[in-house]
Amino acid sequence: MIAKAKAISHGINAIRYITGESLNKKHPEKIHRVLDNLMPSQPDTLGIWNSMQLTLSRFKPIKNSVIRVELSPSAEHTRFFDIEDWQKLWQDFAAEFDKQVFTGKDGKVRSCQTNLANSKYTVWLHKESDGEVPHLHAAVCRLDEDGNINNDHNIHLRAQRAAKRIAKKRGWTTAVQIRYTNIHQVNRDCMDALRSMPEWSWEEYKNALTRKGYSVHERKDAQHVIRGYALVNGNTKYKASELGIARNLMISKLPKTWDKLHHKPQVTAVSNQPKETQTEQNLKSSASAEHSRYSTYHPDTISYTLNHDDKEHRFYIPEKVLEYFNDEFDYRDTENCQELTDMAVAIFVGLLETPNVATGSGGGGSQSNLPWRDKDEDDLQWARRCAHAASRLLGKKPKSGLKR
Repeated sequence: MIAKAKAISHGINAIRYITGESLNKKHPEKIHRVLDNLMPSQPDTLGIWNSMQLTLSRFKPIKNSVIRVELSPSAEHTRFFDIEDWQKLWQDFAAEFDKQVFTGKDGKVRSCQTNLANSKYTVWLHKESDGEVPHLHAAVCRLDEDGNINNDHNIHLRAQRAAKRIAKKRGWTTAVQIRYTNIHQVNRDCMDALRSMPEWSWEEYKNALTRKGYSVHERKDAQHVIRGYALVNGNTKYKASELGIARNLMISKLPKTWDKLHHKPQVTAVSNQPKETQTEQNLKSSASAEHSRYSTYHPDTISYTLNHDDKEHRFYIPEKVLEYFNDEFDYRDTENCQELTDMAVAIFVGLLETPNVATGSGGGGSQSNLPWRDKDEDDLQWARRCAHAASRLLGKKPKSGLKR
């Protein structure tokens, strides 16, 4: 089950989309009201918005006044759901959403509990998506009826955790598990299609994947040049940028990938370069092991993408480690929080193996300044040292003034 949440300022537009009144909705007849909370009976879009505005006007003004939530379970789990089942699913999700508290390394609360139960919201069932996979959309007033703000710090993690807990309680397979199981087969099918081709041809590649049961969706620009593609298998969609290694199955890299698969190795002369010392070999071996440890999904990990040497690398970081980095480099206090987090994660997974490496949008450091992981360290102990190394290399830049 997938869940997303974000605080937004364009609440009225989001509500129009959710209720099916938006012009972007081609099949409003496939959108159904599930339930409303603390609002008049069956209000239309304007009635929902005005009701939320009434609450917001009673207290201090707030920019991002609506929380947009999307909840999408797998189709096989909701095949026989009626409206009451969808209502129960949302209520269970909202309860888990409200339970969570985020604390910093000092034990202080960084993100307190939300109170969706005492907030105005509207929830609608959508069945008009590709494949007609049913899913829920909700709009929640950012202020509860007592004037307390529903905190949006780490709100995306709050939604992911709530969905994961609900799926676990119901014995459902989570979306991450399904994707992790299937994506390796999709990668193999793509590589097999390339190997089977005597010469590179986009049409032949597409036909080979179609024969394997995939639908290939092309993305073209205004001149009808193909700029990207996605594979659809059942109810699951895989973007080309999510497949392969270092994005080697993207449309721009497919010819080179095909060429590598069909390249005939040649005999090379023996190098006269001096051999590496045992210490250098041990350090590279340690970094490589650290790199591979976080390259595959495990329970309680979160996907994290880094750009390194003009390539995109995806890792699966322990959730508690990413929370620690988010607290250590809090976006509300630190101007260069993203660069520091990128650097800390790169050190943590062993991606920084060469001198003068830069991550994110800037910054770098010498290999001699980077720490090596002790074999007895747990993930959090190692994460602390990585964060300190990132701070030493890049320097923390405090934000000037307070912003909501």
